[in-house]
Amino acid sequence: MTVAMDANALNRFLAGEFPQIAGSFRVEALEGDVLTARLIVAGEHLRPGGTVSGPSIFALADVAVYCAILSRIGPVALAVTTNASIDFMRKPAAGTDLLARCTLLKLGRSLAVAEALIFSEGLAEPVARCSMTYSIPPK
Repeated sequence: MTVAMDANALNRFLAGEFPQIAGSFRVEALEGDVLTARLIVAGEHLRPGGTVSGPSIFALADVAVYCAILSRIGPVALAVTTNASIDFMRKPAAGTDLLARCTLLKLGRSLAVAEALIFSEGLAEPVARCSMTYSIPPK
């Protein structure tokens, strides 16, 4: 496995290209084939009742998969999601950040497939599972 961007480079890239989300998402670690990303849960991520909203959970999965791909191919801002499927399995824990553990399943020249498991920080059972396919633009 060749790493084109480490966690620090990915965080700098997100801050530069997507400043609107820089305060909400962060790449925590890149270890082997697994990237871990964090959603820093704040009021804008909650739905009535105080739980993290489905769109926020989905966004974490999308950011994690995007960063996992970029960690291998470098800063390609125009890589885009072409397919996504998410299973919401349990309610996230209140008042805690969410972590996504993302694994690349296939990295080709034009398509990448990855899976992300989403956890409430400190808990072992996943909150959601997401499978995504990304289109990688030609060089």
